[in-house]
Amino acid sequence: MEDYRFPFGERLHRLAQEDRRPKKVFVLGVYASAVHARWMKDGTVICPALAVASEPRIFWDGNVNEAREIIGRIKIPAELGTLSPAGKNLNGPSAKVLDEQILTPLGFSREDAWLCDLLPESRINSGQKKAIERCYNKYIDQYDLKPVTVPERKSKFCDARRAAEILEELKESDAKLLVLLGDIPIKQFLKRVADIPYSSLQEYVDLYGYGNPTDVTIQGRTIKVLPLAHPRQIGALGTHSEKWYQMHQKWEKKR
Repeated sequence: MEDYRFPFGERLHRLAQEDRRPKKVFVLGVYASAVHARWMKDGTVICPALAVASEPRIFWDGNVNEAREIIGRIKIPAELGTLSPAGKNLNGPSAKVLDEQILTPLGFSREDAWLCDLLPESRINSGQKKAIERCYNKYIDQYDLKPVTVPERKSKFCDARRAAEILEELKESDAKLLVLLGDIPIKQFLKRVADIPYSSLQEYVDLYGYGNPTDVTIQGRTIKVLPLAHPRQIGALGTHSEKWYQMHQKWEKKR
């Protein structure tokens, strides 16, 4: 793995399921998030949420004590102020949606789930790119800071090699249900490994309805597959689709 760096120098880490015991459900997301810090200087907020480190675990819940410990290890020149955990909704929001609005309605706990991402690493999205350019880059030369080298978010998260790795995890998990979060796991993983008549969540819903699992054969094994909206949509996290939010709300009430 490349030696990619966040603002202020923390290395990027790959995240994977830690508890490798058999599970009831396998959850496949898109890519890992990051630990976000509030950067303040002389009582002024320089950046309200700067990605500064890899999450400690896949689908991390944003625990503020863990965030404080991780951020506290980061070296920042005294002249540049201080870092502290970003607002409570800026670390781990997708994990909270997963626990409360996906696993719980399905009758599962986090301990029942094997968690996986198409790309098991964080990436710099457009908002973070702007924050880095606006708040961080101007100090690099003056304070001898490490440049940010975590790659930007691209549209492709899963190639044939990664799909094979995910298949091995799915087999190891022994899960009987595969939950896919949003369009991208359908297009980039399931469509690659199974013969299915849909390429998006909308196409799935048109065929089977929202929240209804179907049988899919993957490498000779039949497994229940349940595509759902991405946690951003389900939890109305920032810019989101009201259609998918409402559709998931109705599904939750039925459950």
